[in-house]
Amino acid sequence: MSSENRITASFAVPPELSDRRLDQAAAELMPEHSRSRLQSWIKSGALTVNGEKRKPRDKVMLDDQINLDAEPEAQVSWEAEDITLDIVYEDEHLLVINKPAGLVVHPAAGHAAGTLVNALLNYAPEVENLPRAGIVHRLDKDTSGIMVAARSLVAHTSLVDQLQTRTMGREYDAVVVGELTGGGTVDAPIGRHPRERKKMAVVASGKPAVTHYRLAERFAAHTHIRCKLESGRTHQIRVHMAHVKHPLVGDPLYGGRLRLPKGTTEELREALAAFNRQALHARQLTLEHPETGEILSWEVPLPEDMQALLAALRKHVEDLASDVY
Repeated sequence: MSSENRITASFAVPPELSDRRLDQAAAELMPEHSRSRLQSWIKSGALTVNGEKRKPRDKVMLDDQINLDAEPEAQVSWEAEDITLDIVYEDEHLLVINKPAGLVVHPAAGHAAGTLVNALLNYAPEVENLPRAGIVHRLDKDTSGIMVAARSLVAHTSLVDQLQTRTMGREYDAVVVGELTGGGTVDAPIGRHPRERKKMAVVASGKPAVTHYRLAERFAAHTHIRCKLESGRTHQIRVHMAHVKHPLVGDPLYGGRLRLPKGTTEELREALAAFNRQALHARQLTLEHPETGEILSWEVPLPEDMQALLAALRKHVEDLASDVY
């Protein structure tokens, strides 16, 4: 919920968040807001429980009503930077962007500048008044493709709602190791890896995650697939495909060491060795316009590096067929 000039939300505490700290529960329920912002709203009384002001560390119980009613204010202290954006669509509410591989979405430790957020603040300064500068979903640094940012509070609230209710459609292209014989679904919970903190993993205590995939093209020992998400967990496609023993080509975290198929030509070996990012591209985005209600859809082509990878895999199939090694 929201109005033109207020940030508002209302939740009943679900069973899995009962007996958690208020700031922790609020962060789970409203991931679009930073932890520090939520804590400041709790301390100021903008975020209440059952109509009462509480402390961040106070526990919440099942069915407690968490309510937020806050003034928009500058949410970020990041600097605007003149970084070129590939804009697919824009209006007063939305910015749809084709993100190149290598561009970090959010400033963080090790990436304080040169990010998509820095570029947005330069191109659309009004986003400084929005939670996380209008960013409602992310792509990993080395994942390319289409993503949307909000330019207004109305759009931000609508996009967050569409993500939470899973009505926003997202389709990805990926190239995986191994020859898949058909499409399928991976339904496995994802959480932080128990030992390696930079990684996610399929763990029993993780959050529900569902990835559907279908075949786009089969090669001698690799497969081009298209994936649709029912959830949006960190590294979801990468973790799920590695879980079913078909990791993404080039994935530095989940791919393991380079595996070369039997009969690999020197040309293909070089192409696979040179592809040093996960072969993942956000191809299509479908959403409901926050103001008009119109269903909009955009598609961006594969970047040159993935096109070259697919070309090398096709040529390898042709070489095998003609017994050229």
